[in-house]
Amino acid sequence: MTKRIPGLNLKNPVHLLAFGFGSGVAPKAPGTWGTLAAVPLFLLCQDLSLLAYLGVTAVATLVGVWLCEVTARDLGVHDHPGIVWDEFVGYFITMIAAPSGWLWLVIGFVLFRLFDIIKPWPIHVIDNGVDGGLGIMLDDVLAGLMALGCLQLLAYLFV
Repeated sequence: MTKRIPGLNLKNPVHLLAFGFGSGVAPKAPGTWGTLAAVPLFLLCQDLSLLAYLGVTAVATLVGVWLCEVTARDLGVHDHPGIVWDEFVGYFITMIAAPSGWLWLVIGFVLFRLFDIIKPWPIHVIDNGVDGGLGIMLDDVLAGLMALGCLQLLAYLFV
């Protein structure tokens, strides 16, 4: 069951994307549901060349700043937990040049969620100190970069 979110209109394409195609309306753990919703999009992009994948990720990041800014303003809440486009981008970053296979999808998922939830330095500083769409996106970009580093280290050690 989902709860009503004042100001949210999932018929508005900006809100629909910011709320991860509706995954962000989950009553518990919307960030985790949002990251899970990112997996099928990653699967559609995983066979792109590295340059094309980086391009898609960069565009998703830049568009995400705007999506999150507009949706947060419409909802009247700086970083509503249901805004999960930042989780999509964080997961896309985590999975840059990841080895193929379900195991690596799951490892990337767990690593990204771990960094996004724990918010080690400097993620928590950015999360608390940067406002607007940039602030909403930036902490997940950093969590994605940290998870990317760990995933690549694991791949180097075990593949």
